[in-house]
Amino acid sequence: MNSKKKLFLGIFLLITGMTVTAFVRQSEPWTTEQLMAPADMAARINKKDASLPLLICIGPSGIIKGSIEVGPTRDKENLDKLRKLVSKEDRNREIVIYCGCCPFEHCPNVRPAFVLLMDMHFTHAKLLNLSHNIKTDWIDHGYPVK
Repeated sequence: MNSKKKLFLGIFLLITGMTVTAFVRQSEPWTTEQLMAPADMAARINKKDASLPLLICIGPSGIIKGSIEVGPTRDKENLDKLRKLVSKEDRNREIVIYCGCCPFEHCPNVRPAFVLLMDMHFTHAKLLNLSHNIKTDWIDHGYPVK
């Protein structure tokens, strides 16, 4: 293969990779502003007089102190439990959901739950940024557990 073809192929692959990366980033139902840092959530839990959001576990293990467990929202029955739980809440209430079973790109629970909150018009819905898993991003930091 001559150098012009190699250069063209390299540029083509670079552009294709950048396009796919941009598409994947735009396809998430949450924005970066809707991600809550674990350290921020832990600080709020540890501060006794702080107003706390409704903290909901939408994964297999609700171990964060003060959280309500609805179960993995990849299952319709648990997604329905989430809907019922939040249905009477003020749409301006701060709600933070978390899973932590695996990295976000593989998680079957965060997207259906977050989309549900958006569809229900919650204006302060957030996803706890456990981008790797609950152990790495929460437990290993010594953040509060039940």
